[in-house]
Amino acid sequence: MKYFITLLHWKYASPLKSRGHEIDQPSSNFVIFLNGGLRANDLYYRMPTFIQIWKKGSVEQFSPVPYLVTFVNCMVWVIYGLPMVHPNSTLLLTINGAGIAIEVVYLTLFLIFCHEKKKRLTVLLIVLAELISVAALAALTLTLVHATQRRSMVVGIIGMLFNIMMYAAPLSVMKVVIRTKSVEYMPFSLSLASLVNGVSWTTYAFLPFDPFLAVSNGVGTMFSIAQLLLYGTYYKSTKRIIAARKETKMEIGG
Repeated sequence: MKYFITLLHWKYASPLKSRGHEIDQPSSNFVIFLNGGLRANDLYYRMPTFIQIWKKGSVEQFSPVPYLVTFVNCMVWVIYGLPMVHPNSTLLLTINGAGIAIEVVYLTLFLIFCHEKKKRLTVLLIVLAELISVAALAALTLTLVHATQRRSMVVGIIGMLFNIMMYAAPLSVMKVVIRTKSVEYMPFSLSLASLVNGVSWTTYAFLPFDPFLAVSNGVGTMFSIAQLLLYGTYYKSTKRIIAARKETKMEIGG
């Protein structure tokens, strides 16, 4: 922790010629290729979950937590990527802007197919609270903090915490998974997308080095590996449970 604080002081408290991700052209092209597809991957890997929700006409036991956390996380990183906060971070700004649009679509679908009035109201209130909190963060940062280095530090620390929360969000169903011995409501695609996202952004964080992106996405990568290990542990038992359920339905129907 002491080393990390010292690193932040060196990175942000001293005058810099160029903060942000201005890097050489070959590395820049590689990073754009690597991260440009992240939100497309996010859309692709989460789609099976919502196709299942669409077919069943209900969110059942699927948790809204990953989508709520990702929504606020993307908004915070959009603020971090603003020219007046963290100059030369266009890639960070555009990718997380796309992320906000994707999460709005998913949260809208979740609300449409959520039949529990209390749960739907809770999600709406959380979204409202997130919007108010992020707007307050942007206003306070831009009015009370007057140097881009300090703005980067303030928003970067908050973004780092939300980033870790985003990666940990799918673990919110861990208790259900262990209790039921089923990963039916912890989609493999979502965990895989988190791993790809974590590895890619960790790579980006070193071109050049950004401690906020590096730490949060490094921790996130470990969370994602933990999710995949949990999935592997209960994959076979999930298949047996689903097969038994279908057999029971057929017997009742017959």
